Amino acid sequence: MSQIVVFGGNGYAGEHIVREAVIRNHDVICVSRSAPPTRVPGATYITGSIYDPALLEQLAPKADVFISAVPSKSGDNRLPDGLEAIMGVCVAHGTRFGVVGGAGSLLVEDGGPELRIAFASALPEEAMPEINTHAELLGLLRNSPQNFDWFFLSPALLFGAHAPGEHRGVYRVGGDVMLKDPDGNSAISGSDYADAILDEIEHPIHRRARFSVAY
Repeated sequence: MSQIVVFGGNGYAGEHIVREAVIRNHDVICVSRSAPPTRVPGATYITGSIYDPALLEQLAPKADVFISAVPSKSGDNRLPDGLEAIMGVCVAHGTRFGVVGGAGSLLVEDGGPELRIAFASALPEEAMPEINTHAELLGLLRNSPQNFDWFFLSPALLFGAHAPGEHRGVYRVGGDVMLKDPDGNSAISGSDYADAILDEIEHPIHRRARFSVAY
């Protein structure tokens, strides 16, 4: 059993991760800025922020993994700007850091452009700051010191509350290129995405790496 701290556990991905971690009998702490409308039985809930260094120091000594499921850009806070403090705490205490990433930095094909560039005209303008910030965060992670243990999981193109899907219990794992099914669709449900996160926590394969999942 691991202690898993999920920052942003009230959100779409975060709640699925909290639920799956509890099902697998892990010690789960959900950190969010406000009290959740509903709680997952078996999880511990704390009001707080990933941008609070004192809270990170409080939680890290017993935590095996920090999972960031917070928006990469929220108000005045940006994950890239907070990464140095997060990294320092994680390295000091041997805590792994996992990120619920975005699909925008995935490549359309081998050697091809990123989705956020290839489909820039089709993406909502209001979504671009977060898409670009996730890509910036990934670059910073890749250039971080070797003793910082992290992973970044990009979902399929169709992922989120607007396309919840159903739990299938299966998924495919890819790398930097967007995965598509034989019909050209790229999708993953919240619960199957959470399965992939928990599988990586329980059986680490992608150390200091980005990987992706889809059906």
